[in-house]
Amino acid sequence: MAESARQPQEPQNPEELCRYLLDRVTNMETRNLELREQLRQVESDKRYIETQKIRYEREVRKLKSEIEQLRSPPLVIGTVTDVVDANRVIVRSSAGPRFLVRSSMCIDPENLKPGVRCTLNQQSLAVIDVLPESYDAAVYGMEVVETPEESYDDIGGLDRQILEIREAVELPLKKPEVFDRIGIEPPKGVLLHGPPGTGKTLLAKAVAHETNAYFLRVVGSELVQKYIGEGARLVRELFDLAKKKSPTIIFIDEIDAVGASRTEATTSGDREVQRTLMQLLAGMDGFERRGDVKIVGATNRIDILDRALLRPGRFDRIIEIPLPDIEGRLAILNVHTRKMHLDEEVNLREIAFLTDGKNGADLRAICMEAG
Repeated sequence: MAESARQPQEPQNPEELCRYLLDRVTNMETRNLELREQLRQVESDKRYIETQKIRYEREVRKLKSEIEQLRSPPLVIGTVTDVVDANRVIVRSSAGPRFLVRSSMCIDPENLKPGVRCTLNQQSLAVIDVLPESYDAAVYGMEVVETPEESYDDIGGLDRQILEIREAVELPLKKPEVFDRIGIEPPKGVLLHGPPGTGKTLLAKAVAHETNAYFLRVVGSELVQKYIGEGARLVRELFDLAKKKSPTIIFIDEIDAVGASRTEATTSGDREVQRTLMQLLAGMDGFERRGDVKIVGATNRIDILDRALLRPGRFDRIIEIPLPDIEGRLAILNVHTRKMHLDEEVNLREIAFLTDGKNGADLRAICMEAG
């Protein structure tokens, strides 16, 4: 009785019955659309959850693989000394002795050459992988990452010296075909010498600014090391990196710190400096070709440099950077005062006349103090 009371009574009039049925159909269609929309939303959520599941499973596998790698025993570092055949090589471990071992099938046989570093299994000492070349951190610290802002326009009174260094360093790097057409080898190195403060380092900065070559800067004293063989190793790695990154310019500032004339050494420190110098001589013009590597040296004491260092083939062009004359001092003053607001009564030529014997650094200091 209660159920029959809750059910809506169907209209008895045909018109009302028709309207009632139309309303029921409309309600059912609306409900059908709502259910379809809910179904699409559920399917979309299902696809998203499945995608997330796959991503998380992939991440779990990656983390498990990383954990396995971290749990794996460390590998021994060795050096290949000889290649017997495609599968066997002779290696020298870090402990010292040499072993005949097998190499992994995943390693390209062309990469297994005498002298390359490799990783060895602790148990069988089999070659697992080939390591890339490694250089001392001090050698990487010699790289000039940011190009200096100084250009040839910032150098006054050295027009002839600028022309000579551009011919010897910049032209062979930018237009090597000129020397091929003439049939001569371009200069390999340039030595800048002169009193302090005359612009030797500034010239090297301008060369680095004007060329797109890889630029390495080192002070001669950095090559002098405490332990035997360390300085020579630094020089060797310096030239190896330069040849790998060629075209390269190596700028050795204060080269007299390592290039002084060899004498009868009385201390171990003197002998180590001479060993470093001999490695430097071999790197500049030794048995192996240097490639497209240019060397620019700078010194205040050319009189104490070793004669072997000054010969052609190592430094083909020796450029003197003298104290500026009156025209040179005027050009330097124009460079340092071009951004300054000068009084109309300031006569730069008179200042240049009064500063006889001053170098470029002195003139820059005068302009700075006047500002």
